[in-house]
Amino acid sequence: MKSSVVFFCVIAALLLLRSPTAVEAATCNPTELTPCASAILNSSPPSSVCCSKLKSQAPCFCQYSKNPSLSRYISGGRKVAAACGVPIPSC
Repeated sequence: MKSSVVFFCVIAALLLLRSPTAVEAATCNPTELTPCASAILNSSPPSSVCCSKLKSQAPCFCQYSKNPSLSRYISGGRKVAAACGVPIPSC
């Protein structure tokens, strides 16, 4: 009985070690932020859909900031993230 409990604990620990991290779990796709376009480009208030998408894409912000084709949207994106209460990671 004791050996089966130890075996179960070892298997559980291995499964936890293999679980994806936040960055791996997020599907980084900047087109997911399309609902935020008006807020980012025109300084409109962000919608609840926009804020939800920002929260789901937050693990990808550093990756997006390194992409030259997205760099012009970073400033507006920071303002929208702040309005949504989504923290900006330090990259």
